[in-house]
Amino acid sequence: MKKYKPVTPGRRGMTQVTLKKVTASKPFKKLTKGKKRDVGRNGYGRITTRHKGGGHKRLYRDIDFLFNKKDIQAKIETIEYDPNRSGLIALVLYSDGERRYMLLPQSLKIGDKIVVSEKAPIRAGNRLRIKNISVGTFIYNIELKPEGGAKLARSAGNYAEVIGQDGGYSLIKMPSSEIRKVLGNCWASIGEVSNEENKLVNIGKAGRNRWLGKRPTVRGSAMNPVDHPHGGGEGRSGRGHKRARSKWGKPTGKGQKTRKSKKYSNILIAKRRKVGKRR
Repeated sequence: MKKYKPVTPGRRGMTQVTLKKVTASKPFKKLTKGKKRDVGRNGYGRITTRHKGGGHKRLYRDIDFLFNKKDIQAKIETIEYDPNRSGLIALVLYSDGERRYMLLPQSLKIGDKIVVSEKAPIRAGNRLRIKNISVGTFIYNIELKPEGGAKLARSAGNYAEVIGQDGGYSLIKMPSSEIRKVLGNCWASIGEVSNEENKLVNIGKAGRNRWLGKRPTVRGSAMNPVDHPHGGGEGRSGRGHKRARSKWGKPTGKGQKTRKSKKYSNILIAKRRKVGKRR
């Protein structure tokens, strides 16, 4: 981590990841494209997710989450920064000459080789079916449906742990502490996502969040009663409710259960995540 001298109030306490692993300053042009961000709007232009907008212009890197090149060895050529995600990415060259981007695991470096195969050795970066991965192994880039592409454990420093195999399903301990069943035929990559120091970053000033495309968030207790359930009251009042609520009156944060009781994937959860202060 890089720390700054407190020459201004914004600099005081500000930190930044040094990214010493990065070896290329420009991306591979054939795997990039322009992309207009929706900044929290839907197809009608209406805000559906608040606090998004602005930010620096970004070039999109086409990351391979499908991994459909099986049994072909690939070598890591460069390690790069991607403004669209928290983990680092790697440009890999397959033995048939094709290049692709992938999420970089923590322990890999330039020149290391990876392979996507059912019989691949259990080594960082390799990808195989979860049923073939031994218990206790850390995995990332996890599929929810066979050949459906990686969906789980993709942000910086994240990983899940294989804790058992049962009746065609694999038991996975998620980063949230939830234990979930995933079909054993789904694929996953061995290791942990790189750039684990990302969670230690201290933003330092409001403007830096604006560069990232994050707009200001106003506390509900600072609003009027017409605008938020926590609003109103004389002076600095409490929220006036036993449980925290969102702008629309739904339970939120503070260790409350917000998952829908009839969600389709409830049957796949073996143990709920731990929530609240005791976690």
